[in-house]
Formats: sequence, structure tokens, C-alpha cells
Amino acid sequence: MKEYVIRPLVVGANETDQGIMTYLRGYGRRIWIPIYVFYIEGGDQKILVDTGLEQFMVPPGVGEKYGLTILEFEDALASVNLKPEDIDIIIHTHLHNDHCENDYKCPNAKVYVQQAELDFFHHPHPIDHRYYPDVLDGVNVVTVDGDQEILDGISVILTPGHTPGGQSVVVNTVQGKAIITGFCCNHENFPQRGPVVAPGVHINAIEAWESARRIREMADILIPLHDLSVGQRGIIP
Repeated sequence: MKEYVIRPLVVGANETDQGIMTYLRGYGRRIWIPIYVFYIEGGDQKILVDTGLEQFMVPPGVGEKYGLTILEFEDALASVNLKPEDIDIIIHTHLHNDHCENDYKCPNAKVYVQQAELDFFHHPHPIDHRYYPDVLDGVNVVTVDGDQEILDGISVILTPGHTPGGQSVVVNTVQGKAIITGFCCNHENFPQRGPVVAPGVHINAIEAWESARRIREMADILIPLHDLSVGQRGIIP
């Protein structure tokens, strides 16, 4: 099986409450969460997981404080010698706006999305305001239904709960399965002892908890979607 490395690229950051990450835990503690684009390197195809925010404002010093290099989308790709038009495949964890606003800049990419997520994207419930109807305009969407191999050594698994069709991305590496979570979380969702913690934002809390449990059990390398330590590493593994 082909082996890859993952390069987390930080294309924004938001200040938020820890309770947004962890259901019924940590409310009142302010944290910064990075917005990532993940470049999967090692094959013939140029592959991204998510494309992040198109526009953002981060106060001076935040990146330096947390050991992150925060760049606009095009500059982040340039840091790994890529241009948007080079991208062949985009795999979306889910379709909240902070994960897909730069899709349209990648005209040659096939964009992989769970069918359940796409259905909800087109007909969202008012409880979830993070779906922006124009972000997929002109995008070449390829739907996936459940767990599926995308390429040799790269697959997706359906992990609903945070959204109806969130999918986690399994990447084969020299150190085993690295899994990018398909739901917004940080390391506090995966304590070293005791059960997982569901994402603080969810459509279905029980499904969200079960998805987190499943991912923790499967992963050799766990990559929480908004954890600061991910961007501090630069390359995984």
C-alpha cells in the first residue's frame, strides 16, 4: 500500500470557547483554533483535505504565540510548491464554510463529499448556519456514500454527528493509519484515559460521540481537525 506524509497548512485561526469543541466540557475558557488545509504528499495526484477560509483576520502575534505560520490559501500552497490549479483532488471533511471556501480557486480538482452532507448542504436546517450555498458553485463534486477508498492508501469513513455527512480521512503512512477527523474537535475530545468527548457543536450528539470513539480506536496517528499541535508539527508523521 502506498505511503504518504501529511502537511498541515494553516489558512486562518479563530478565537472561540473550548465548549465549541467539547460537549458539556470547558465552557468559559477562550482558545484559539487553527483552520487547516491538509496537503497529502507522496502520490501522483495533488490532494488536499479541506480548503479553509477565503478571508480572515488574525490579530498580530497570534501565530507567533502558538508556533503557527498563518497564510492566505494561495501562499500556503506556495509554501509546498503548489498553485491552486495544480490540485487534482479535494476531500472534504464536511461542508461548513470554514472548510470549503477556497474550492472555486482549484478549477481542475474533483471534490469528494459524502452524499448525506451534500443533501444537507442543499437543504440545511436553520439550526446550522454554517452552510453557504454558493461555495460549491462551479465545483466538480464527486459524491461518496459511506466508507470508500479514494486512492491506494487513502480512504474516507463516514463519521456523522457533528454534521449529517462528516467523513474522516484515513491516510496510510510509514507509522500506520493517520486519520484526519471529519468533525471539529481538538485534543481534549480524546483524553488519554476514559471515554471520548463528543464535539460541542453537533446535529446528533450520540452519533458524534460514536464517531469520535470509532476514530480513536482505528487511528495510529490521530489528527483532530482544529488542534494547535497539528500545525506546530509541520509534517505528519
